[in-house]
This record gives sequence, structure tokens and C-alpha cells, in this order.
Amino acid sequence: MKAGNADVAFTNRTAARQKEMDFGPAYLLIELGFLVPADSPITSSDLAAIDQKGRRIGVAAGSTSEGTLSRELKNAEVVRAATNQDGAAMVAAGEIDAFATNKATLFELAARTPGVKVPSDRWGEERHGIAIPKGREQGVPYITAFTQDVLAQGLVKAAMDRAGLKGAKTVE
Repeated sequence: MKAGNADVAFTNRTAARQKEMDFGPAYLLIELGFLVPADSPITSSDLAAIDQKGRRIGVAAGSTSEGTLSRELKNAEVVRAATNQDGAAMVAAGEIDAFATNKATLFELAARTPGVKVPSDRWGEERHGIAIPKGREQGVPYITAFTQDVLAQGLVKAAMDRAGLKGAKTVE
């Protein structure tokens, strides 16, 4: 988007991205959670329960989870992984106590990584929307109407169901 190589993006509506892009309304909410060893004493994604001295919490380098958890966790150590898959491997190998990202990704990682699980609760959520480059504000009413239309028709929910997307819901 910054380089002008894309006209539209379907992405997380973070404050940082809203400085660079204009968004229509959110169409998808994805819970944020943790991947933990199957026998982990960590049973909750509550940040107060996670934030303990001696705990190592993995995040993908440069991710929204890195930015948020680096600010929010005062006692646990935030450990950067190059990729989400690397984070899952670090959990499985016992190198970190948990790995944080969105639950749609976590459930995919859990399906491919033996000996891990995703606690049922969440520590936050991502709100996804359609974005266009700054300077094209005249497109915002169109992406707003389009988003409202596909939600009303149930197309987002149908796509989520076809994809087997877990840990997410459409915006009401």
C-alpha cells in the first residue's frame, strides 16, 4: 500500500495502519490467544494470569501481538520468533511457555504441531476491515456500503464456514 502497488487490503485495523490507510467498517473479529504445551499449567489467556516472573511468551517479530504484549506484560519476558511456525516449534520444544497471536492462526498451528493446545478464552481481538491508500478517501463510502452488503447477505459468515475459520466471528 505504501509503495502504491496495491489498491485495496483486507487487514487488521490497527492504529498504526489507520495512519497509513483509510478503512471501511470492521467485518471480522478474530480473538487473540496463546498456544501452550498440552500439559501446561497455563489454562487461561488472561494477561494477568500469563504475566508471571520466569515466563517466556513468544510473539512473531513485528506483529501486533509483539507491540501490545511488549507494553502490557510487566513480569513475563517477551521472546521474538521469526515466524508463527517458529513460535509453535519453540512452544513444542519447551523453549517458551506460550506463543501469542490471533486464534485463527493458533488453531492452524495447533493442528500441525503435536503436543500443544489453545486455551478457550482470549486476551484481546483483532478487528479486520477493507483498507484503501490514504489520499483516496472518495472510496470509503463504496467500501463501507460493500462491507455492509456482504455482511447483510451472510457472505463473510459463509466464507468463514467454508474455510473452517475458528476463533473468529462476523461483526454484528
